[in-house]
Amino acid sequence: MISAAELDSIVHAYHGNIFAVLGPHQMHSGHYAVRTFLPDADSVMVIDRATQAPITELNKIHPSGVFEAQVSLSSRDGYQFEVHYGHDTIIIEDIYRFPSVLNPTDVYLFGEGTHEKLYQWLGAHVREVEGVQGTLFTVWAPNAKRVSVVGEFNFWDGRHHVMRHHAASGLWELFIPGVNDQALYKYEILSRSHGVLPLKADPMGVSAQRPPETASRVIAPSNYAWKDEQWMSRKAEQGYRDEAVSIYEVHLGSWKRRGSNGEKFLTYIDFADELIPYVKSMGFTHIQLMPISEFPFDGSWGYQPVGLYAPTSRFGTPDEFRAFIDRCHQNDIGILIDWVPGHFPSDGHGLAFFDGSPLYEHADPRQGFHPDWNTYIYNYGRCEVANFLYSNALYWFDEFHIDGLRVDAVASMLYLDYSRENGEWIPNANGGRENLDAIALLKRVNQKVYEHYPNALMIAEESTAWPGVSHPVYAGGLGFGYKWNMGWMNDSLRYMANDPIHRRYHHHDMTFSLLYAFNENFILPLSHDEVVHGKGSLLDKMPGDAWQKFANLRAYYGFMWGHPGKKLLFMGCEFAQGKEWDHDHSLDWHLLDDNHWHPGVKQLVQDLNNLYRRVPAMHYDDCEARGFEWLDADDSGASVFAFARKAHNDIVVVVSNMTPVLREGYCLGVPRAGFYQELMNTDAKIYGGSDKGNAGGVQTNTIKAHGREQSICITLPPLATVFFEWQSK
Repeated sequence: MISAAELDSIVHAYHGNIFAVLGPHQMHSGHYAVRTFLPDADSVMVIDRATQAPITELNKIHPSGVFEAQVSLSSRDGYQFEVHYGHDTIIIEDIYRFPSVLNPTDVYLFGEGTHEKLYQWLGAHVREVEGVQGTLFTVWAPNAKRVSVVGEFNFWDGRHHVMRHHAASGLWELFIPGVNDQALYKYEILSRSHGVLPLKADPMGVSAQRPPETASRVIAPSNYAWKDEQWMSRKAEQGYRDEAVSIYEVHLGSWKRRGSNGEKFLTYIDFADELIPYVKSMGFTHIQLMPISEFPFDGSWGYQPVGLYAPTSRFGTPDEFRAFIDRCHQNDIGILIDWVPGHFPSDGHGLAFFDGSPLYEHADPRQGFHPDWNTYIYNYGRCEVANFLYSNALYWFDEFHIDGLRVDAVASMLYLDYSRENGEWIPNANGGRENLDAIALLKRVNQKVYEHYPNALMIAEESTAWPGVSHPVYAGGLGFGYKWNMGWMNDSLRYMANDPIHRRYHHHDMTFSLLYAFNENFILPLSHDEVVHGKGSLLDKMPGDAWQKFANLRAYYGFMWGHPGKKLLFMGCEFAQGKEWDHDHSLDWHLLDDNHWHPGVKQLVQDLNNLYRRVPAMHYDDCEARGFEWLDADDSGASVFAFARKAHNDIVVVVSNMTPVLREGYCLGVPRAGFYQELMNTDAKIYGGSDKGNAGGVQTNTIKAHGREQSICITLPPLATVFFEWQSK
């Protein structure tokens, strides 16, 4: 018999060790005390599992539905319950008879913070236990007094499925028979000091309801049959350092929409059918998706995720996301995703105060709260939290075959005083401003990703001068493969915004980046951040009338594609969208019906990508000083920039004229004698330009210029970039 106090704790769902009182408990050989709590049941009969014959009727010892009796059983698992509710009768399993199936090694590695595949056992997993089909739920909530699984299957009532507590690890576990694929669920958590919390989504959930609904969804193990073996094997053998990498950044919610008012999202399958052919035709090598981990608010663009392990359900299922990536690879397009380990939102169903305590976040707001974004900062020094993030990075590679991660807001992770005033932050153990725990996490993530996927693209959005971001960990770096060149982006856009007549005074905004261009492995980013929040579109940043705006933008793109570094361009910029990006609306595809300027810019980007990929000098030594040579960095009076890109025996000369002045007979010293074929001219008529150029190319002469024995005299079109490739004859 159990006490009145224990009965009360069962009925009101605050018992902290439910398996100690419910389920079968052996009294002596062949006899068990069987106890269950089935709210609103009238009667419960214990029946033989094999024959369904009645064994013993349980006694109702509490009017709310607690039943017990001494039962003669041949084995602990040889029974079921026949439950009567008025005129209805159902046969169910006793959920409290199932043993724990947690693997001690998994639990140990999680506590140590080194488990690489948390997603294989934490969360919800459809499986069979002792011959019974159902779902095993496991969640980490060490400071909870009680955790229950709630869902459609129990009317969201936390009294029904109270979980087993593993006090030493802080894990809670429960196998629920009959709960299968697509079931919706959350966790109801009774905290030790704050009562019952808002229902929580599963931190390890691999799928969720479509926002604004917030439940997690059970997903059966995927049997998706991948068809990207050729891509995966090739990428396992070769890296990107000496390859062309041209990235098309996409916000899936607004690339294109359906419906009379543009109210319908495309699906992952739609993107496979429409986005992939478009990207392939444009010559981009990779698609970078803005965050696709589940997030509650469209206006966050995914940068406030609540489900790091769940591809957003806005566009389809996890397997449909796999199919999209598979199709990308079959079309020789890589997939990068934005990864957000720097912070998480305060939404009640998310990680914030998950078990009634600051569990995933720091308790001290000087370390645990982000003042800019009103979000919480992960406690990177807590082994289980670091493991949650570390395993998540590997998850996207393991389960979805992605090709790389662009890690968001790395600077906010590196510095304890990021966006804080004196007195608003806590120094590290050495008295410094570096976040040592975050640094350790980033290094571990990069090391492990490259250990398992040697040719992955690990990219840092890092806006400071932190040394060695893209250097190996063993050499003292953070271990990323690449870093966004935010300095180049800010300097060059500031230069381009000047009226051409004033650019001579800002000339070295365009040359300064070459002083540090080879200190890191850089990507040149013209991302979504540059076309929102009142900044205007890239086209709007350009000065002058319409003709000059388009000419400036074309010249700028030419300069960018010639400049050392991999390339990234945000969607819509490839056809010079005139308006700022709006996440609630489709891109202005109708602009391509214009028969002149917008299609011309689109054609230019397509041709730049093809040139960049086809000509070795344009990409091969992108990250090495030997691949670049200034021909003239100092002609501020004419606002002309001239440099050579080199690889092996290949030389491409790139010349940008950033004024609206046509310059004929412009003489430039070049590395070698021979014929310089004009490969591309951003002023060509096909791009919307004035069609001034060099009739296919120019021959060198023996006139010395710029300290070189050979020179070429060329026509520089107004507001244009021209590419010449050296030919031996």
